Amino acid sequence: MTRDRQQDGQKTQRQRTAAIYSALASGAVLLAGGIAAVLAFHVVRQTPPPGWLLGAQILDLAILLLCWRRINARAARRRTGDRLHQFTSRDPLTGFHNRHSLTEEGAAMFARAHRRNQAMAMLVLDLDRFKAISDLHGHEVADALVRHVADEIVDALPPMALTGRLGVDEFACAFGFDPRDPATVERVAERIVTRLAQPFEVDGTPLHIGCSLGIARSDFDCPSAEALLRTADIAMHQAQKAGRNRFAWFDPAMERALQVRSALESGLRMAIPRQEIVPYFEQQVDLASGRLHGFEVLARWEHPSQGTIGPDHFIPVAEETGLIGELSLAIMRQAFHAARDWDPGLSLSVNISPVQLRDAWLAQKIIKVLTETGFPAHRLEVEVTESALFDNLALAQSIVGSLKNQGVRLALDDFGTGYSSLAHLRALPFDRIKIDKSFVLSINQNADSAAIVQAIVRLGESLNLPITAEGVEDATIEERLRALGCAKAQGWHYGRPMSIPSTRRLLAERRLILQPAPRPTDPETTSRRQAG
Repeated sequence: MTRDRQQDGQKTQRQRTAAIYSALASGAVLLAGGIAAVLAFHVVRQTPPPGWLLGAQILDLAILLLCWRRINARAARRRTGDRLHQFTSRDPLTGFHNRHSLTEEGAAMFARAHRRNQAMAMLVLDLDRFKAISDLHGHEVADALVRHVADEIVDALPPMALTGRLGVDEFACAFGFDPRDPATVERVAERIVTRLAQPFEVDGTPLHIGCSLGIARSDFDCPSAEALLRTADIAMHQAQKAGRNRFAWFDPAMERALQVRSALESGLRMAIPRQEIVPYFEQQVDLASGRLHGFEVLARWEHPSQGTIGPDHFIPVAEETGLIGELSLAIMRQAFHAARDWDPGLSLSVNISPVQLRDAWLAQKIIKVLTETGFPAHRLEVEVTESALFDNLALAQSIVGSLKNQGVRLALDDFGTGYSSLAHLRALPFDRIKIDKSFVLSINQNADSAAIVQAIVRLGESLNLPITAEGVEDATIEERLRALGCAKAQGWHYGRPMSIPSTRRLLAERRLILQPAPRPTDPETTSRRQAG
């Protein structure tokens, strides 16, 4: 219906334009005839022309001027419309199509490719490290860099290709190709990735970026150009996850994984307030005495239909979506509340995500949970990894300082897998070092792992920092760690992580749950009982 109206409007405009030109031509003929008549009176008859003839000439001239003005006005409106269309459909910085215009032009290319038994390739690319360059060098340098990038993209594309700028640092391009030869598309993608990996010089400053590029093709069950753009975008994000500075073809499995992740995120948003994410407790044992020393608090999702889901499935999603802070505090609250009546000698270790260490109020939030649950701060040990300290060491020092002032202890987790910098051991007041389980598991089979574990234990002794080994799965590993002088250990050798009820049963068997103090007896009640 809308298309019919547009066609009717265009037909009416053409008819009006034809009428104006016809009137202009008629007026010109009449004016020419009148001028000839006036000349005849002057030359042949030697008399002035009659007034009605002069009036007719003036009327003809007026009609001509009116038609001319209408034509000029139409031309001006057309030029204005063209400029407005250019402004609304093109990116002013690069001249590329914007998203809406690219979708429209892409639909036409999609239809042409289908008629010609061709396929249409859609490439979506995102610049790596562009925001850092913009923040460091300013918007003018960033804009100049975008223009250079646009030039390189155009040079790498075949003739008649479409180009679009979808965002600040996101671009798209499309072109037809022979579906029997997809290597032609890969060559274009490789050229773009290679060229954008080279340094760009702007105002004498070399700038290093790169790009992650996704490719989709129209002949693989793709119904429209818009769907093609979406699937190419999915492939681009897959290229980013694979390490950046590369390209990836779209595969339907990517979309299925995206749908699963979306469902996981939606479920997670509901699961946290419903307390479906619950704490599990892994035992930490003193190697010298064999005594239970405490627990590391782990997260499990007790899904109502899928059963227990491990943290590897949902913690990364929580970090990416910003839910990790809420999730972590919910786990702490449940764990602290459950452990209030446990033996005072038992501690709880809680992992802090690198994402959480970007929150300047993290210490206050943890202290608030400690206060509300009544769990003693000195029984809490917070674990952080080395990689978490690199984003903002000053902020991490501030957060840790606030927690230490309340009596909370600090452990450096997964030591040996990151930078293992002694500077970090000096920069933060750690109370413990934890050896990553990858070294512990292979301590009896790999000489390098054994040497690394021994070196970390000796380092802890020299710094007066006790060492906890993770991943102890059998008695031979435990014995080797004990011989090396490791202080504490945890792992499946001491039992699988347990839910709150299972942990309480274990502690009750070992008499490590405090008995409630007897309530004071009312003297009057005692007297009446004695009298009776």
